[in-house]
Amino acid sequence: MELDAIDARILTELQSDGGLTNAELAERVGLSPSPCLRRVKLLTDAGVIKKRVALVDGNAIDLKVSVFIHVTLEKQIEENLSEFEAAIEARPEVVECYLMTGESDYLLRVVVPDLEAYERFLMEHLTRIPGVSNIKSSFALNQVKYSTALPLDHLS
Repeated sequence: MELDAIDARILTELQSDGGLTNAELAERVGLSPSPCLRRVKLLTDAGVIKKRVALVDGNAIDLKVSVFIHVTLEKQIEENLSEFEAAIEARPEVVECYLMTGESDYLLRVVVPDLEAYERFLMEHLTRIPGVSNIKSSFALNQVKYSTALPLDHLS
């Protein structure tokens, strides 16, 4: 899908506040409501907009520990990758998972209430996934920057 400047403004506004009504969004991007709604539907149907969500503050709900985990598998074969990814998909405390190049095969971000919860996740789940050979954990001390908004400057 070819995106224009109006699409970029729509995406910028929705990344800033996904709860905007169509009328509010239309006003902010300089369209009337009908064309604005049509564009949002096209962006959604094309998969540019995946979904609209509420961002919850982890500290406000007692999820204060963020851990970055490098995982190395014994062998990087399709069966091991698929089995690992399925096991990770099933764990709600894993909020991000990336297949990587470099020293480790995967990088995970895990969010838990405390160190005991992390230890339980590690011992009862992560270490029990077949094919996992090495796990290195790093604990975030302070979140310096966090954003879910993608940069859109290249679209203008």
